[in-house]
Amino acid sequence: MRFHKILGTATIMLFLGNAIKAQDLRSLETQYAHRLNSHLTQSIVPFWTDETIDIENGGYRLNHDIEGTLRSEGTKMVVTQSRMVWYFARLARAGIDPKSNLAASQAGFQFLKKAMWDSEYGGFYWEVNATGTEVLKPKKHLYGQSFALYGLSELYRVSRQAEVLDLANTLFDLIDRQGHDGEHGGYIESFERDWTQATDRQSPSYMGVPAHFKLMNTHLHLLESLTSYYRVAPSPRIRERLEELITIQSNTVVRKSLGACTDKYTRKWQPILNSGYDRVSYGHDLENIWLLMDACDALGIPHATYRDLYETLFDYSLRYGYDKRHGGFYDSGPFNQIADNRNKVWWVQAEAIVAALYLYRLTGKPIYRSTFEKTYDWIESHQLDATHGEWFSQVDSKGVPSGPKASTWKSAYHNGRALIECHKLLRP
Repeated sequence: MRFHKILGTATIMLFLGNAIKAQDLRSLETQYAHRLNSHLTQSIVPFWTDETIDIENGGYRLNHDIEGTLRSEGTKMVVTQSRMVWYFARLARAGIDPKSNLAASQAGFQFLKKAMWDSEYGGFYWEVNATGTEVLKPKKHLYGQSFALYGLSELYRVSRQAEVLDLANTLFDLIDRQGHDGEHGGYIESFERDWTQATDRQSPSYMGVPAHFKLMNTHLHLLESLTSYYRVAPSPRIRERLEELITIQSNTVVRKSLGACTDKYTRKWQPILNSGYDRVSYGHDLENIWLLMDACDALGIPHATYRDLYETLFDYSLRYGYDKRHGGFYDSGPFNQIADNRNKVWWVQAEAIVAALYLYRLTGKPIYRSTFEKTYDWIESHQLDATHGEWFSQVDSKGVPSGPKASTWKSAYHNGRALIECHKLLRP
């Protein structure tokens, strides 16, 4: 099975000038294109297709142990249900068994619409039971709403079904009306079921922090979802919001003296650095780089205006969070110190290889190529489960894997997307 051409050359070459020579990219493509393709179609796709599509109840079963065996029916959370809608639609758009993957995405959409949409107040419930007959967590958080918008946008992009775009439009209007903070910028994140703001400042949201916090993480994925939504339903209002999110992710959440981002903020965007929040998540910084680049592509903003930031964020993660001997990035660490959480988590590696290739295309610098090569080689050797398929959730410093293959927080979104994106970026 081969990828269809995903993106036109003219679009790809929105990168800064001809910073990379075509022959250099062709040599990298020769080494890695077939490996990426085989990795995706022979290991990633079979697991998620064969093991997770819930034909009986709708949506996706995501509760598999380290070997990929279903432990129980589990529950269904909007974040990963939406990510799977996105994933199957993205496979279809990439030309990978498009009929079957489109059907798998559409089935997930129907579950979201029928079982997880709040018909009284609007928006998606956070979590329901396996059959979709009982709402377990009814409150609204924009992290979850954002991924629903992301999935709907990708599904509409490939299906052109009016009901999908209608729901995406309704959801965006609700997110923006209820959540946008016109006074301080960005979005208020956590709400009761009826969209009233959480009143208990100490009560944790579904993201595990006080409900009044603003998170770099949530705004990162709002950036991601609005980028996708803008591509299918462009309007001046969406562009304005997307430009604001670009500012937040390229400036507000960046600690300038550090050269890295932090995650927790007050409503007025004052950084919260106590209670163990004075740490850097390398995966989020790396993901932020290429999602900013993708958002700028969607709006036609030259990458030259942010190039220094992209390199600064990547270089910080290289300095403190990269395994220079074996390849791969660690989870997190304190400011200006070598990582102390040295687990290699699946999604961090996925975002790292995409960011590295984006920067190699932009700058032509060998460090970004070598980081891609070494990290991808490490993934194939250690993060990929060669026996049972899919990736291990994490691998510790001794090389021992642990964690579920699928869960309410682990789906096909990070690594499936990374393999598709990297294959696209290798095209001269």
